[in-house]
Order: sequence, then structure tokens, then C-alpha cells
Amino acid sequence: MTQQGHVRVEDVEIRFKGKEGPVTALAPTTLDLAPETFTALIGPSGCGKSTLMNAIGGFVEPSAGRITLDGVPLDGPPEQIGVIFQQYALFPWFTALDNVRFGLKRFRLPKAEEIDRARGALEEVGLLSHADKYPQELSGGMKQRVAIARTFAFGPKVLLMDEPFGALDAQTRIVMHELLLGVWQKHRATVLFVTHDVDEALLLADDVRVMSAAPGQLIRHHALTEPRPRALGRAGSDMLAIREEIMTLLRPTQPAE
Repeated sequence: MTQQGHVRVEDVEIRFKGKEGPVTALAPTTLDLAPETFTALIGPSGCGKSTLMNAIGGFVEPSAGRITLDGVPLDGPPEQIGVIFQQYALFPWFTALDNVRFGLKRFRLPKAEEIDRARGALEEVGLLSHADKYPQELSGGMKQRVAIARTFAFGPKVLLMDEPFGALDAQTRIVMHELLLGVWQKHRATVLFVTHDVDEALLLADDVRVMSAAPGQLIRHHALTEPRPRALGRAGSDMLAIREEIMTLLRPTQPAE
């Protein structure tokens, strides 16, 4: 049986042209994202987390190596991959319903099916009663719910999330974590979740991958077996020890005097 949503990053290196010559944004990196898993990618600012994610999404071409989805090399943004950014990327002149419908336009569905799928996606994120509202009438958390609905509406094999909750307050983030896990567990897309927040990574993911400072490379992998919902301080849990280890890895090194 063909695997669905299996992403393979093989010795991918990404270099950009700088004023003084080539700049390595991502050191040679190999990463395997098994189907239906939730992987968090964490590392210092500027280490290449988003660059790696954008390469998987087809927005950045690797300078070396290759990326495959279910064994097929990626060439540009594939239809099977959905992306959610920190900034909601909603059209202010569209209602919530029409923003979700827009994500379905490329599939040329019959209008009735397009509307039904968009309404169903909004219902999944608890916003069906707000379908006719415009983005400026919605809170930050509601806007991100619309973005999640728009992405899940077309049934992606892979979901890339670049600090999607970074602009939200702490209480709203907790609500969004629960909502995301609920929708993901229903659809089971393969998720790569970029974050700066160690606790967020530990609460959400099956696997946590840690990147070094630039030029970034993967330096640690933690497979998390504790069932969700998780509590970092739960008795008998090793989550606090993992958290401390990751925090130590991310702590800037002091230059020698």
C-alpha cells in the first residue's frame, strides 16, 4: 500500500546569495516525517526552521539534496500540502465562509459541494455561526480558526505550520492547541509545526526536532510517548527533563573572554 503523507528530506542544503558571497541558511539536513505524525521543529531565531519548512512547501528550491512526498520528488508547491502562517493571510473583503471557499477554488468543485465543504470546515473549528463575518469582525483566535478551516477543508496530506499561534495571548493559545489537536486527530495529516515555544512543542507533538544556531542543522530528536492531553509536571512524567535538555540546547553560548 502506498504511504500517504510521507515526507522525506534527503541531505537538503539551502544557500542564498549574500553581499559577500553565498550564505548557508540550512546546513545539509535529513528528516523523515512518517505519515499521520505530528512533528515540532524548534530552534533559535534565524536557524533555518522556516527555510526548511518553506523548502518542503515548495516555496524555496534546495541548493542540494531532494525532498519527496510519498516517494515523488517535489517540484514547486504541491496541491497535497497545506500551509498555515502566523499571519492569518485572510482576504479582508471576503467573509469567513468565502475565505475558506477560496482555498477550494483550485479544485474546481461544483459550487454546492464547495459551499458544503467550507461550511463543514467552519463547523469543525466552531465558527459556523460566524460564517458571514469579515476578518475585521473576528478576534485573532477566530481568524486563525478560519485559516485552519481553510487548510483542512481540502484534505491535505501534509500540513506545514509556521508559528501559527505566536501572535495570540496565552489563554487563546491553550484553546487553539486543543482545537488543533481535535481537528488533526480527525483528519490525520502529517504535520510539521515550527515554533519557538518549547512547552508548545512538548504538549502538541509526537516528535520534537531541535535545530542548532545558523547555519541550522538537526541536533536532537525526542520521540514523545506520553498520551495527550499532557501536563509537563505530571507525576512519573519525563517531560520536565526533556524540557530542560531542550532549553539547555537552545541557550546561547557565551563567547570566551
